[in-house]
Amino acid sequence: MIYCLTGKLLKKSLDMVVLSCAGVGYQVLVPASVSSALPAIGHEATLYTYMNVTDNDVTLFGFASEEQQACFKMLTGVSGVGPKVGIAILNVLSPEKITLAISAGDHKAFTAANGVGPKLAQRITLELKDKVGKGLAEGIGFGDIGAAAVPTGNITQAIAALTSLGYSPSEAAQAVAKADETLPVEEIITLALRGMAKGR
Repeated sequence: MIYCLTGKLLKKSLDMVVLSCAGVGYQVLVPASVSSALPAIGHEATLYTYMNVTDNDVTLFGFASEEQQACFKMLTGVSGVGPKVGIAILNVLSPEKITLAISAGDHKAFTAANGVGPKLAQRITLELKDKVGKGLAEGIGFGDIGAAAVPTGNITQAIAALTSLGYSPSEAAQAVAKADETLPVEEIITLALRGMAKGR
């Protein structure tokens, strides 16, 4: 398994890049958001990868962060979600937004992705809700679910704090969904609590 690649960018398009690593050019399929964030051709870049092996093909998929990589693995673990659909979802939703949509049971968020109909979207939220809810309750980010790790992102930490106060992961996720993730964790929690108090 190739975990990540660091090398010089030889080629770049909306959904594919070629990285030259130790004299070997690796073709890697990427979400459009990853491609647009990469440096110009000729510069060095790192991609976290997932190797998909089938009877007829071996394909590398690349991501800007380990969180994106883990999110892709989790999505493609759902029956009916292949690598192309996983990439399509990451084209329209960040790992943070995917986590929030799953926790809140917002399956409609996934239908914005090519190849995701209402039934598949519902299956994604149903199959991943427990995993994501458990991770959020423990203060673990999407990319770290299944492994003990430091919480990632102020939004994730705020959700963990709210669940420890007795709110469900779904309620907590909805409360912080519109919060600015650059705010301090304490401020996100305060705003979320105010919002929930108004809603009651």
